[in-house]
Amino acid sequence: MNWTSPAEFFAMGGYGQYVWGSVGVAMVVLCAEWLLLRQRRRAALLHLKRQLILKKEESL
Repeated sequence: MNWTSPAEFFAMGGYGQYVWGSVGVAMVVLCAEWLLLRQRRRAALLHLKRQLILKKEESL
């Protein structure tokens, strides 16, 4: 497809709202996944740190 203006590009031949809506939803989902992974990683590291502290205390 050839677009002669930015408006035509964003309109995507009349399907722009579906295309850009899909892109937007995908970006929101990817950002949410990234944030949730960060949160789970922090929780896992904290859990491991607590286990390590408990093992050290048990060995004393």
